This record gives sequence, C-alpha cells and structure tokens, in this order.
Amino acid sequence: MSSQNILFIAHVDESEGTLPNVAYEALGAALDVTKQLGGKLTIGLIGESLQAAADTLAGTGAPILGVSGADFAYPRYASDAAAVEAICRAAQPQIIIVPGTSRFLRVMPGVSHRLKGSVDTHITSIDLIDGALTAKRWFYRQRLEAVIQREARPWILVVDSGCHDAWAGATAPVKIQTIAVSLPADAKRTAFAGVRIPNRDRQTIRPHAKLLFVAGAGWCKKHADGKSHSSEAETIILDFLRGSGASLGGSKSLVDQSSENQAVLGFMTHLNQVGQTGSTPRHPKGLSTCCHGEEPHVVGWRFIKERRAINLDPNCGWARGKADVLYVADAFQVIAKLNSLLREKSSLKEDLVPSGGV
Repeated sequence: MSSQNILFIAHVDESEGTLPNVAYEALGAALDVTKQLGGKLTIGLIGESLQAAADTLAGTGAPILGVSGADFAYPRYASDAAAVEAICRAAQPQIIIVPGTSRFLRVMPGVSHRLKGSVDTHITSIDLIDGALTAKRWFYRQRLEAVIQREARPWILVVDSGCHDAWAGATAPVKIQTIAVSLPADAKRTAFAGVRIPNRDRQTIRPHAKLLFVAGAGWCKKHADGKSHSSEAETIILDFLRGSGASLGGSKSLVDQSSENQAVLGFMTHLNQVGQTGSTPRHPKGLSTCCHGEEPHVVGWRFIKERRAINLDPNCGWARGKADVLYVADAFQVIAKLNSLLREKSSLKEDLVPSGGV
C-alpha cells in the first residue's frame, strides 16, 4: 500500500482553552493508523487561540496547521465547516480522523460533501485488516457491530470517546502554520450568546467520572412501613455523588415514573437513562442500586469494565452472571454508610492540610 496522508483535526475547548480529552484519544488512534499505514500525519487545530493547545502536541513531531481568531472561538456550523475545509484542502489527506465532539459531529457530514469524500461517525476502532483500512462502529443500541471499508477518499472518521487510550507526550513550544479563512457576512449570521452552566449539585452526568452510579425504581418504592422515602433517597444519592464524584445513571423504569404520577427523584431525567433506549457509557466501574438488572438496562453496561450491584433480591438479574459482585443488602443503608465513610475521609484530608493551604 502506498504511503497515505493522514490528517487529525481538533478544536480548542471554548471554555477551557485546551483540547478536550476525547481529542487526545482520537489523536492516539490517528498515530496508530499513521504507523500501520506508514503514512505522514498532519495536525489541524481550530479555535480562538491555538498556541497553548498546540504546545501539548509537540511530542507527535507532526506539522500543525491552524485556523484561529474570534470567529472560530465558539461552535457555529458555517465558520467551523469553512475552517475544517480549508485545513483539509491544505493538507490533501486521504484519511481524516477527528474526535467525536458535538461540535464536530454537526460539521463533518457537510465537510465530506464539500470534499466529495465519505464520512462515518461514532467509530470505535480503526485497524488495518488484510492491507485495507477498516473502521468499526455499533448499531442498534450496541447490539450489532459493523466493519466498514470504503474506497472513497478523503474518508472522514469521527472517533467516539472512551474507545482508545489517550495520547500523552511532551509539551514544548511548536510552530503553527496559519491558514487564513475569510468568512462572508452570511456565515456570521449565527451569533454566540453565552454559556449556561448548571449548578454543580444539579450536574449529575459526568462522562469522565471513574464510577457510574445507577439508581433503579426501588429507590422510590414503598418500604416496610408502607411509605415511600423519596426525599431521603434524594439526599442520600446526592450526598454520594458529591462525595464520590460519580456520574448518575437511571433505569428506564425509574425515569418513566414521572409520567405515571409516581414518586420520583427530582434530579433524575431521561438524559440519565442507561440502557437499550438510553445511553451506553464507558466508565471504568459501575455500581447499580435498587435495579433488578433486566436485559434492556444491562445492555447499556456492556462497556463498563467492573460491575457491582446492590439489591435485596438475591435472585435478581444481576445475580445471573451480569455483575462481578452482587451485595444482597438495603441500598439505603449501604449508600448512607458509604457517605459516612466519604465524609470521614474528606475530614481527614482537611485535618492533614496545614493552615495556609498546600
């Protein structure tokens, strides 16, 4: 196979001024592909200011092309598409690898049309099989895996988060080759108004958390006293999320209760739903509580590496080989005890910190 030009493109995170974590994961995939193909890697960056982000990529040794300025600080289809197209035409790549951020997922199909190429999104792996570049992705809620090969070039591959080890290398000053992109007036019709960030206590979805905590409908069921303890459940769960930094998931049966006039957790929405009709997170560890481990829910756990569950029923679905460890116990009591231990650990850390800080 002849040497191919591979282009990796990323955008600077508009709130942090650095590259998002998924960008380093996609870069790791791009470096692997470049090595397998014996090709040449070029990096493209988009954002208001690129130098700090570019310096973190010094260890790749790849030339860096950049489109920068206030017009490219925030997501906007017209400006992002123009910037990506300009970088692609400058690099003339056969393969384009980009991180699967919401910003790029909106733009890349249109860019592939402009370049008369092809695009595939939600890619989970890229490999060389029998001399042909091959990409994989899931369909039908991660029940069917597709193996894709395309002759069209350039081929844009949008890589999902959590599918490749993040690249980490030396940081050093690098030179950026600036590409000038002039936007027409009609490309600036969409204006950025601002960022609205939820209160920290309300932010329960944390994609990069080490632990996924899933609550099932049992948190809102009646106890031995014949009453539901939803308010107590809310306090216990929120305390655990604050103390552990975990991300919150919910079973379909729990998030659906709001439409059935049943007691619900006030902070739980369908955005938290994990499973066949919800999300499929990739946290290293998962803890399911008050959920019976039904198949539609468990399918959302297929990429969780270590699974544990708490349930009073020793014969629930989690006990049938779906969990690495099942604790037959009352989740209210277990999580309350964990919260107490987390508070003690936090207090101990504060006591060890000298006055005046570290």
